Amino acid sequence: MTVGDLTERELIARIQQRLAPAPAWMIVGIGDDAAVVQPERNQVDALTVDAIVDGIHFDRAFVPPEAIGHRALAVNLSDLAAMGAAPRVALLSMALPACVPLQEFDGIIDGLAALAVRHHVHVAGGNLTRTPGPLTLDVTALGALKRRQTLTRAGACPGDEVYVSGAIGAAAAGLARLRAVDPHRLTPDDRHLTAAYLWPEPRVRLGTLLGRNRAATSCVDLSDGLADGVHQIAQASGVGLRIEADALPIDEAARGILAADGADPVAAAVAGGDDYELLFTVRPRTRGRLRAAIRHAGTPLTRIGVCTDDRQVVLVRTTGTEPMPSGYTHFR
Repeated sequence: MTVGDLTERELIARIQQRLAPAPAWMIVGIGDDAAVVQPERNQVDALTVDAIVDGIHFDRAFVPPEAIGHRALAVNLSDLAAMGAAPRVALLSMALPACVPLQEFDGIIDGLAALAVRHHVHVAGGNLTRTPGPLTLDVTALGALKRRQTLTRAGACPGDEVYVSGAIGAAAAGLARLRAVDPHRLTPDDRHLTAAYLWPEPRVRLGTLLGRNRAATSCVDLSDGLADGVHQIAQASGVGLRIEADALPIDEAARGILAADGADPVAAAVAGGDDYELLFTVRPRTRGRLRAAIRHAGTPLTRIGVCTDDRQVVLVRTTGTEPMPSGYTHFR
């Protein structure tokens, strides 16, 4: 069976069956023209929206349905994390070709629902429509935070230190392996890298702690790559950034794969997207707040550079200094 064999109401019912029960603060959920939720007391709302499109953000030829649903929500949770917001609610809109198998549709919802449960996110509604074009998932997410704990891309000052969470480069290398290698011939390193692409883990806990502790002066998520994040902070804050190539926490398996393919591992890792890590800046005198966040977040952090007053965004290598490359962009 395909989604074209069912009515919209039947498809919505299949979605509802896969979601966690609505919490008491969701006054009106799926089934009405709009959802109604009770705001968190003494907090403000952060809202974000992202769409993922077959052939642009994923390829159904090698991305399992559950991973498609996971990625659709993860990109929104990563944005909320970069703002310091704790996620609460999501709305899901799907544009479905009629030929999509019903089993694939169910898998997409299962993947999204599983990530939602882990991060206490409740799907409050959305929209389904048929399309002659590619499969598209559009998710709007809402998170809560206190006004004074909001993180933005602005706020960095000369002398602030630059940090990144986790490791970079694994997702870009994983996507390259998925495109090039028969799934049955993946090595253990390949499977590690492909998992980084298929099942990205948004740094929700770290983002909320950075906001609550007021440890970061600016923050951005790296779904479009570290290079893009560096440029975004520089532009929004009106500062330059010097990033040390030797300090970058490039995933070791990714470094080996990229080098074997003849690529420059540093350039590929900073320009590649889908890392879902956080890039942020910290005042040297407030490192104590950062240490407190690290203790509770359990996420490895690496100091990779410093903000400057000359407005230049550069990558510093042992051979010299060069302009930071651009990150991923839909339009040029």
